[in-house]
Amino acid sequence: MTSMPNEVIKFYRTGDPYGEFSNFASYPIKLKDRIWPTVEHYFQAQKFADTKHEDAIQLADSPMTAANMGRERSRPLRKDWETVKDDIMREAVLAKFTQHPSLRELLLSTGDAHIIEHTKNDNYWADGPHGTGRNMLGIILMEVREKLKEISDQ
Repeated sequence: MTSMPNEVIKFYRTGDPYGEFSNFASYPIKLKDRIWPTVEHYFQAQKFADTKHEDAIQLADSPMTAANMGRERSRPLRKDWETVKDDIMREAVLAKFTQHPSLRELLLSTGDAHIIEHTKNDNYWADGPHGTGRNMLGIILMEVREKLKEISDQ
């Protein structure tokens, strides 16, 4: 399953090819001395770090519930969120792909392919409705892939 140069890999739904790359994919991660059911749970909870809201989101029954809870503006969003959100995503994605060997191998198998979270619903983390979104999750996945290659080469 090694990719060809200039190949593009698009993912979104967990049941589709490369769905394991989704933050909703059911791969628990250990961060902050806690187990989080998915990357989505961790990411959304960090909007409210060190509050009761963080605890509640960790216990959400699904990643969609966690996402919805994290988007509720009745909860007090941390003031530095816009400046820390990319690094929090990097931390969570790196944890996922280092803590699950099968995922590490899958990500490494993509070679130098361009990875895109493909959905019209998100212009920041994905490619958005016109394919011109920032694709930050795809970029972070490619960054993590490079880190994993460095670790593998040592």
